Amino acid sequence: MATSESFGAPPQSDRLKRSITTPLLFFFILGDVLGAGIYALMGVLAGEVGGMLWAPLVVALLLALLTAGSYAELVTKYPRAGGAAVFAQRAFGRPLVSFLVGFSMLAAGVTSAAGLALAFAGEYFQTFIALPAVPVAIVFLLVIGALNMRGIRESLAANVVMTVIEVSGLVIVVVVVAVLVGSGGGELSRVVSPNPDAGVATAVLGGAIIAYYSFVGFETSANVIEEVREPRKSYPVALFGALIVAGAVYVLVGLASSIALPPERLAESSGPLLAVVEASGVAVPSWLFSLIALIAVANGALLTMIMASRLAYGMADQGLLPSVLSRVLPNRRTPWVAILATTAVACLLTLAGDLQLLAETVVLLLLFVFLSTNIAVLVLRRDRVAHEHFRVWTAIPVLGIGSCVLLLSQQSATVWLFGAALLAVGVVLHLVATVARRRVSRRRPERGPASPAPR
Repeated sequence: MATSESFGAPPQSDRLKRSITTPLLFFFILGDVLGAGIYALMGVLAGEVGGMLWAPLVVALLLALLTAGSYAELVTKYPRAGGAAVFAQRAFGRPLVSFLVGFSMLAAGVTSAAGLALAFAGEYFQTFIALPAVPVAIVFLLVIGALNMRGIRESLAANVVMTVIEVSGLVIVVVVVAVLVGSGGGELSRVVSPNPDAGVATAVLGGAIIAYYSFVGFETSANVIEEVREPRKSYPVALFGALIVAGAVYVLVGLASSIALPPERLAESSGPLLAVVEASGVAVPSWLFSLIALIAVANGALLTMIMASRLAYGMADQGLLPSVLSRVLPNRRTPWVAILATTAVACLLTLAGDLQLLAETVVLLLLFVFLSTNIAVLVLRRDRVAHEHFRVWTAIPVLGIGSCVLLLSQQSATVWLFGAALLAVGVVLHLVATVARRRVSRRRPERGPASPAPR
């Protein structure tokens, strides 16, 4: 097991290049949070809460900020790649728990990337050229892997451009509806009209559980912390800033959607934001939103694969995965074996074609990760480190635990069974790895210089 010193202070030698500035980290988190989901989210929310689309988004933002507070404390306290797995190992002292937390995060990330690749190859891509989805998804992932291999700075520079484009699509929605209202159109009263078939509190809570998924993604930033300059100062600013900006954009889009169209129209549309733009009467080409959606999906996949490869690297560096995954390119100083491995697994998962159940399981796995992280903050309060770090109010992780339990209680039995099966696979892999390491450690003394050579 790692010692307190190995987790309690920043690494003595930077194996990974520290090239991420505060603005780059901000755009990394913002781009990961502002994923492709928002382009379909409003229709689902409208069916839950009626015209009050802004309310569940605000509640979901507050719930996400609770767990984000725990991440801000632990990431600046233990600035090591590996994220939640590092926190669990330090807090609970049990390799199996640490492995399962890391395995949950890794499985969720790689599966999410595979799903995003299939989404990229779907209807949005078919708008421009008709090709089989799975081959397009695999080529897409290979391109993402190549960009990831080239370097974190190059990847995040591309992320800045894609995030700006991604946000511009949401800004277009807000602007065209503002034009609609300015010309006397739209219906402002809908923003305070709840779903008539459900109580306001019940509807908002149900909507918040859905909307919470749109804020998932901030946790991936913990896995690039070894590549961040001045993590103690940069991380909290970038993390909270990105979540608040994303929340503000979501609320504005929710208000605009409700003003432009009644909830029934939004709920029946598979592309609600495109429907909103068309309802405004402003001349925006329909193909433009397909292009923006493709960029949004590509950005999400890039950031997810950055997270997955850095998580695999961090877990290998701590002995939770094979050590070969911790190898880095000598010049680029990127974890090339981890990148190849995670890209290969994501490519294999695209062969499944339908990842709806896997996508729902991703959420379940991430909630376990968040629950572990919130508990770890409280456990590690007694562990002192030599350097200064961000500290969150004690009530925040306590409320974060409650929010995770609440969201876990909303998952279906099918998702629970599938998640349990994945975790069981993780347990088997961990036991196999443990047995293999023990066999190697027992054989080493026999092969040392003092041992007689076999005849």
